[in-house]
Amino acid sequence: MITKPKGTYDIIDKEATKMKIINRAIDYFCEFYHYEYIRTPIFESRDLFHRTVGEETDIVTKETYDFKDRSDRELTLRPEGTAGVVRSFIENKMYGTNLPKKFYYNGTMYRYERPGNGRNREFTQFGVEILGSNDPMIDAEIISMPYRLLEELGFKDLNVKINNLGSKSDRENYKNALKEYLAPHLNDLCCDCKKRFETNPLRILDCKVDGESEILKNVPSILNYQSEESEKRFKKVLEYLNYLDVDYEVDDKIVRGLDYYDYTVFEIVSSKEVLGGASTIAAGGRYNDLVEKLGGPSTPCMGFACGLERLSLAMEEIGNYEKPALDAYILYVNEEEKIKAILLAQDLRGSGISVDYDTTGRSLKSQFKEADRNKARLLILLNSEDLQKGLITIKDNLTKEETKIDENEIIDYMISNG
Repeated sequence: MITKPKGTYDIIDKEATKMKIINRAIDYFCEFYHYEYIRTPIFESRDLFHRTVGEETDIVTKETYDFKDRSDRELTLRPEGTAGVVRSFIENKMYGTNLPKKFYYNGTMYRYERPGNGRNREFTQFGVEILGSNDPMIDAEIISMPYRLLEELGFKDLNVKINNLGSKSDRENYKNALKEYLAPHLNDLCCDCKKRFETNPLRILDCKVDGESEILKNVPSILNYQSEESEKRFKKVLEYLNYLDVDYEVDDKIVRGLDYYDYTVFEIVSSKEVLGGASTIAAGGRYNDLVEKLGGPSTPCMGFACGLERLSLAMEEIGNYEKPALDAYILYVNEEEKIKAILLAQDLRGSGISVDYDTTGRSLKSQFKEADRNKARLLILLNSEDLQKGLITIKDNLTKEETKIDENEIIDYMISNG
C-alpha cells in the first residue's frame, strides 16, 4: 500500500471542518481590514530564500527542500511566505504608486524537520504583509489583526510578546556587546551556537537547546543598545497597542528565527490551557531592508504569519467542531422518484439549501439512518403517488411532524422554515 510521506497529513473529517472555519475567518478579516489576496509559486529560485531567510538560519542550513529541475535550475520549495511576496512586489513593479500595498496569503509551505505536535514537513501558513509604510501604527495594526482573529476563533487570555531589534547600526552595536559577553562561555554552548557566534550571534538567543540556560537568561538586553530614534519609535508602537486594547509584554529575548527582521518583532502566545503549555500561535515583525536587498527600491515593510495546523490543534481545546448538519435529506425508492430527487436537489442547492440523497441503492430504512448520520434537519419523502398529484411530503426530523406541500412551493417552504 502506498502511504503519505512522513511529515505530511490528510485534512479530513473534523480537521477539515476546523480548517474551513479558520479559512472563512481569515478571508472575512482580511476583507474588512482591506488586504488583497496574493498567491506566489510553491517553488522559487533557491537564492530567493537563502538570501532572505539567511544562510545561517536553521531553516536554510537544515530544513529547506532544495532541488534541481530537468534544466539544472536550482529551486527551493517555499519554507515561508514573505520572500515570495517581496519578490512579486519587485518583479511586478508595484512600488511605483498607491503605496502601501496590503496583501494576505494562505498556502502550503515546506520544511524538512522532525514531525511533532503541530509541526509538519508540509504545512499551511496564513500571513499578511504591508509594503510601503514605516508608520508605527502599521506595526500596531499588524499585531492587533491576528490578535483579534484569534479572539474571534475562541482564544482567550492571549498575550503579545514584543521586542525592538532597532536599526541595522543598533543591531551591530548589540552584536558586539553580545559576543563580548558570550566569549567566556563559548565552550558551554551547543555546537550550533558556537557556529552562530561567528556568523550571526543574534541567532543564539533563539536557540532551542541553550534557550533556558543561565548563560542566555543573563545576556545583555538589546533594548540598551538602541538609538534615541529607535526607542522613540518603539514607544509609539506600544502607545498604539494601548489604544487598541492589546495585552502585551516587552520581552527582550524575542528575535525571531529569520534574518530579515528589524525594529518591531512579536509573538502572540496562547494561554497555558492550550497545547499543554504556553504556545506561540502567530508571529512576525518589521523588515525595512528586505526589498532593497532583493534589488528593489528602499521600502519599509511589516508582516506576520500563522501556522494553520498549529492553530487547528490549539482550537481542539476550545470547542467541538463537528461536520455541519444538512438542511435536508431526500428519500426515494424507485427510478421515477430518483429522477425527481436529482432535479429537486439541484433546485434546492441553487437556492443555498444543503441537500443530499442516496446514490448507493440503499433501502428506505437505510436511507433514514443515513439522514440521521448526517443530522439532516428535514426529510423530503418522495413517493410516486404524491408526485402525480404534484405533492411532496416534508418531515421535521426533530419533532417528527409531517407536512404535504405543493412541489412548486418547496423552495419557499424550506427558506421560510430555515
